[in-house]
Amino acid sequence: MSPLATPSEQPRARRVAVIGGTRLPFARSDGPYATASNQRMLTAALDGLAERYGLDRPGGVGEFVAGAVLKHSRDFNLARETVLGSRLDPRTPAYDIQQACGTGLQAVVAAANKIALGQTESAVAGGADTASDAPLGVNDRLRRILLEARRARTAGARLRALAGIRPGHLVPDIPRNAEPRTGLSMGEHAAVTARAFGITREAQDELAATSHRRLAAAYDRGFFDDLVVPFRGLDRDQNLRPGSTPEKLAALKPVFGLNDPGPTMTAGNSTPLTDGAALVLLASEEWAEARGFQPLAFLTAHETAAVDFAHGDVAGGEDGLLMAPAYAVPRLLERTGLGLDDFDLIEVHEAFASQVLATLAAWEKRGLPAVDRARLNVAGSSLATGHPFAATGARIVATLAKLLAERDGPGRGLISVCAAGGQGVTAILERP
Repeated sequence: MSPLATPSEQPRARRVAVIGGTRLPFARSDGPYATASNQRMLTAALDGLAERYGLDRPGGVGEFVAGAVLKHSRDFNLARETVLGSRLDPRTPAYDIQQACGTGLQAVVAAANKIALGQTESAVAGGADTASDAPLGVNDRLRRILLEARRARTAGARLRALAGIRPGHLVPDIPRNAEPRTGLSMGEHAAVTARAFGITREAQDELAATSHRRLAAAYDRGFFDDLVVPFRGLDRDQNLRPGSTPEKLAALKPVFGLNDPGPTMTAGNSTPLTDGAALVLLASEEWAEARGFQPLAFLTAHETAAVDFAHGDVAGGEDGLLMAPAYAVPRLLERTGLGLDDFDLIEVHEAFASQVLATLAAWEKRGLPAVDRARLNVAGSSLATGHPFAATGARIVATLAKLLAERDGPGRGLISVCAAGGQGVTAILERP
């Protein structure tokens, strides 16, 4: 066995190129994709990417990394099963990853790390989620009875166990949009943070209307023509409302934080439950050059963080469920020697308008400059597109990379994604 390499002999990290991306138009839950599984959506996005970049050949891509947040038992080995049902070479390795709403971006990071270390030359990464086809669990009391019956050694013991089944045991366990540690939904957590930072209803509605307006403008100028693959009758995000205005949004009733005075969060300034899939093609510069691909941008740095939303300073805003990017971004900037003013574009996942505004306020509280809104989510974001949990990170990476490629000269972009469980995933894209 050869000795371990000394530090001077360690391989130098290679630059990781973002070649392009593909996603489905995002659909509202219980709509056009109601009967489309995670695997079906992920396969459609993967086939679109394979066709666009000629990956449907033997050894077309090094590996496939993807995940979903709402997974059925049938989604076992989701990424690998997606490969086997797609146009990719069935010999392509694949594995699943999951980090709540950060899944798509974390999949990109995982794939990029292997490329940077020379362990693979190319990879496809991203995710899919369906809120329409959420898994229903067996009632826990029924589950215990069925397990008792399975363990029974005689037919009589098995019948005695099954005789304990009651009508109430047949009611399934429906997934709840709530944190196990607190019992509060993500929206209720965001409402607490909104109050802590004094985020107004007017500011939230303005941000939401801007997201819709910018996404509509991006579609109208053809920006998404090579990023979005039509699926089941949709060629644009179903949640998009081009005519949204702060005045129209102001007519909606609050839906979160109703137990406190002055609730501000509505269905209009919060993301809806959504179905969809998104993927990104990553590669080494050598792999891209050999195939004639011009990188859109390079993934140069990333950072994750987490907050103690169960026991920390939640009421004060410091440890709100969705506030981990308030810590991840300053750490990322310190490590890279950059400041917010060094970024031409900034992408902050819009789980809720209040969460975006609270994150911006928290950055300022930590000494970072105010973000120029003209550089923030310039092609719209989750409030307009919708938010299939595991797909959002990949959507943002592909969008930002193309936005940077459109610019004349060098550019740099920041990505910030909050996630359930009090986590945050952030990254930097650069175009030299």
